[in-house]
Amino acid sequence: MDVGGLLNAITGTAGVKIDIRTIPTPQQLQTPGAIVPMDHFPSWKLHKNPFWRVKHPNGQKLAAVTPIMTASGDFQEVKSPIFAYEQHQDVSGVVTLTMPPGKKLDHLGIKIQFIGRIDMSFGVNDTGRPHYDFVSLSKELAPPGVLYQSTTEIPFLFRNMDKEHESYRGRNVSVRYFVKVIVERKFLPPVQKEHDIWIQVMGQPPQQNEAIKMEVGIEDCLHIEFEYDRRVHHLQDTIFGKIHFLLVRIKIKHMELAVIRRETSGEIGSGGSGIGGNPQSMQPSNDSSNVFTETQTLVKYEIMDGAPVKGEVIPVKLSLRGIPADLTPTYSNVNNRFSVRYFLNLVLVDEEDRRYFKQQEIILWRKELG
Repeated sequence: MDVGGLLNAITGTAGVKIDIRTIPTPQQLQTPGAIVPMDHFPSWKLHKNPFWRVKHPNGQKLAAVTPIMTASGDFQEVKSPIFAYEQHQDVSGVVTLTMPPGKKLDHLGIKIQFIGRIDMSFGVNDTGRPHYDFVSLSKELAPPGVLYQSTTEIPFLFRNMDKEHESYRGRNVSVRYFVKVIVERKFLPPVQKEHDIWIQVMGQPPQQNEAIKMEVGIEDCLHIEFEYDRRVHHLQDTIFGKIHFLLVRIKIKHMELAVIRRETSGEIGSGGSGIGGNPQSMQPSNDSSNVFTETQTLVKYEIMDGAPVKGEVIPVKLSLRGIPADLTPTYSNVNNRFSVRYFLNLVLVDEEDRRYFKQQEIILWRKELG
């Protein structure tokens, strides 16, 4: 029995295959920074390869593998490019409908949709919360008719679309932009295919970018002052700072500095970040869990080994570009549904392995695509 023929008879697809490719316009190709090719879709996951940024030394960025049907009816895998589009760029491309030779497809119309979606039922803590479409536009690609050709290509173009939010793939929430092709059929479910579009929002440097200074300590035991050169950084920036030891009466073994990403989804609380100029108490860490919060340590460095003395100054230099993760800008209460914030976490460990920490929020913004 021809299983493939039986399935086609039941579903009426006639072996049709939909492929969607985004193709930059000539104007976009001639405009520096309008779009940028990428080698993967960014996500919340950490990269295990420490040289992940330089794994394509020739500068060629490849992308996801896409199955394409050949003239003989077989499928072969080809690489189609992934592009990061700047927020205000048009999205264009080609929809390819492929069928085995000698087959035909009766349809009630072919349409394409451009959708921007915040999906809350996503990630490891799937709570079944519904998604929310903040952008939705539909266009007709072809009126009702019959396809006889083994390959049919139809171009598409979406102009001046409102792309307010940046694409994001987190643990419990995602922001997706995608085009969806729907082939309507009589008495049968439609044939459809989705293709993700990656949108990035360019930021602007702040007019004022004050330094971060704070004194923290434990009464009569430890008093330190930490200083970072500025609060707001772009994603390829380097953080500079200093740690001043004003009073040391406990035996410190070493000191660490970590970059933490905190994704909060669902009902977002107002929780403070500990920003201020007054001395604050540094207490042993006591982690708490929240089903709507995911906290990741993106990178951790040891910046001091051994017991410091009064008056000692420890320099801090941390390259954001060297973090083995896809950093995003700071997202603050997106559509009242989620936030993504970044913190510098300073940790002191004493000889009894007690840990004392202080977190300081930093604001990140996007300077360039990619």
